[in-house]
This record gives sequence, C-alpha cells and structure tokens, in this order.
Amino acid sequence: MSGRKSRFVANPLESAITTPSERILKECHSLYVDSDNLVKIASSIGVRLLPPRKKIIVMIMGNHSAGKSSFINYVEEHIQKTGVAIETQGFTFITSGRKRESLTGNATLHLYPHFRPLLEFKVTDYLSAEISTSKQKKFSLVTFVDTPGLVDGDMIYPFDVNSAITWLEQADLIFVFFDPMGQALCKRTLNIVERLSEKCGDKLLFYLSKADEAGKETDRQRVMMQIVQELCRRPGLNKCGFEMPTIYIPNPQKPSRCVNQIDAVCQTIEKTINQAVQKTLDQLEKDCDLICSTISNRLEQDADVTYKRNIRLHSFLCGALGIFLPLLFILSLIVNTFSKEQLDELLGEGPARTLTVLAGIVMYLWDWIPEDGQVMFVIILGAFCYLLLFLAKYFATKTLTKKQKTTMAEYSDYIQDIVKTKKSKLYEWYL
Repeated sequence: MSGRKSRFVANPLESAITTPSERILKECHSLYVDSDNLVKIASSIGVRLLPPRKKIIVMIMGNHSAGKSSFINYVEEHIQKTGVAIETQGFTFITSGRKRESLTGNATLHLYPHFRPLLEFKVTDYLSAEISTSKQKKFSLVTFVDTPGLVDGDMIYPFDVNSAITWLEQADLIFVFFDPMGQALCKRTLNIVERLSEKCGDKLLFYLSKADEAGKETDRQRVMMQIVQELCRRPGLNKCGFEMPTIYIPNPQKPSRCVNQIDAVCQTIEKTINQAVQKTLDQLEKDCDLICSTISNRLEQDADVTYKRNIRLHSFLCGALGIFLPLLFILSLIVNTFSKEQLDELLGEGPARTLTVLAGIVMYLWDWIPEDGQVMFVIILGAFCYLLLFLAKYFATKTLTKKQKTTMAEYSDYIQDIVKTKKSKLYEWYL
C-alpha cells in the first residue's frame, strides 16, 4: 500500500481544526476518500460504502418572520437578512470556513453534492450558500439550512416548496419555529410538519420563537396552548408530551422577564454533534470489519479445491457453448451450399459424413421455423450466446489470480495495521 500523505485542498469549507470532534470527523472522512481509501478498497471486493459527512445538518423551518434567520445570525455572525418581509424565498446553506464567501445556484450544489436531488424540484435559481469565518458557539461542524418563509393565501412559490422541504428530512435536526405574533398557525407550515413527523418525527423540535414579543406570561401561555391544540388536531402529530421551549434573541437594550431557552437549543446541537462523532466512529469500526470479513471469506472460498474446480467447469462449458453454437449455425449454412461429393473431396468421407449429419439437424430446425420468425430466431440465438459468454467471464472472475490474492491480503493488513490503529487513536481523542 502506498503511504498516505496529507495534502492541502483549496476548499472554502476547510478551516483550521479547533476541536477534537472536528478533527475526528475530518480524519474519518479522509480515511474513506483519500488515496488508499476505504470506499475504493470496498468497491474492489464488491462492497459499497458511503463516506461519512464532516458536518451535521440543521434545518430551520417556519412561517415568514418566525426568527429563523435571526437565530442563525445569533449562532454565527450577521450573515442572513432579516425583516418583516419574506426575506428568505429560497434555501440558504450557512456554514463556517476559512474564507467569507457567498455562492448561488450550481456553485452551491458543487459545494454540497449530496443536495443535488433538490434539482428535481426546480430550485437551482433559489439555492445559495453563505460561508462564515465565525467561530461563535463552536459550531464549525454545523451546516444550517435556512428554508423559505412559509405563508398561506395567494403566495405563489417558484418551486414545490412543500416537497423540497420534506425531502430535507435527511437533516440531523429539524427546528420548527412558531411565531407568536399571528402567523404560528400557518396551514402550509403545519402540513409540512405533519409530513415530516411521519418520516422523521424523532428529529423534529418545536420552539416558540420571539417569545419576548408575545406580551405577558399569560399571553405566551395562551399562544402556546393554541399552537399545541392545532398540532394535536393533526392525526400525524397527535402525541402526548409536546415540548415547546420559549426562545428569543437576547437584547441588553430590551431586557425581558420571559424565560429564554436559546442556549438549550445550542446545547441540543452540541449533543447531536457528539452523537454524530460516536456514530461515525462506530460506523468506521463496522465498515472495517465488513471489508476484512469479506476478504477473508473470498480467500477461504478460493482455497476450496472443489469450489474452484466447479467454477472453472462452469466457465468452460458456458464459454464453449457460447462459441460453438453460433459457429455450428454459420457452418451449417455454409455446408448446405456444397454437394456431398464436394465435401468428401474437401474433408474426406468420415468428417464429411459427421458434418453433414450435424448440418442436417441444424437445417431441419431452421426450416421448421416460419420465415417471418427466422430473423427473430437469429437475434435470440445471438443474445443467448452473448449471455453464455458473459456467464463464462463472470465465473472466471469468481476465482482469484495470484495478484488479486496478494492485493486482498495487503488490503486486509492495511485496515488492521493502519486504519484500525488510527481509529483507536481517534477514540482516545474523543474520550
């Protein structure tokens, strides 16, 4: 195996490693995608692996002016527009990196290729990415997805906003912000939440945003009661124990006596990051074991003499039939153009008699086929012979060459000596 060398990649998302979690996720990702990577090794033995993500995804949804962008500005830096109007009409991905950048359209999908399926909802012109250099709240391992502000009535979206948001169920966390100032019961929001709850209810978290603007405590309780009652009317959301913490952006100029649980939101994100690190390390262990067990099984199977004999016999028979049948058919057509005397003179009496018998059988079958079906017969015969040759090649690959055995042994040693050793060090960093 070739030595692994660290290399610098000019990617705006690559920032200085500042936390153990960030370093662990980056190192795990590199084991899957760099040279001598696990994805390549697994593919060579017929196993499909997916590299882990280097960041968790937090989607924030809600009616317009629910405080989604304001929350992101609080966590990162002042990076999103805010206001009473529908400022966010598309999807904006916000994350941290080395360099402050703004991307749009296809450039966003180039940066986030796993979001490419969003193209089917015709949102290309409504995708953007904001890369922040901020290290606030230590969320360098988070990509926030700011979704379009949701409204009812005559508002026409340039794409299928309901389906696009629902597709983003793959996010690690989904925050639903309810605005207490009259828009919380937006039917579009409730419809999307109900669809998401059916698919990934464990990821959904509800918050009463801008809670400091809801008036007195009794007013806040009344608004929360109305929202919970509306949610419980939905069959897909009718569950016990709804939690809806009150959050708002703290403002020293406007102190409020309302309980603010916005820091608990940040703690939830940090907890999810820690869970992502654990899952990534566990998955790395499982993938290593899967590759090693697959290699071990292949080598043991190839060492079985009876197995190898049967495989070679199958390969030979399929290959021989795949070549013999079309040759016999063509040869029969040619032989049919010669007389018996000409064949005896060319081949001799014995071989000529044998060839004439075989050709006679083939021509009898050929004449038995209706004329309008003879072309189809030739096509079917060609396809059948191609299938036989394909099977011959397939069976041939079921046995390993000496070079393949050596390569597999090297792969197994590399995983045992390099990858698993590195995984143990990563566990030490985490603990």
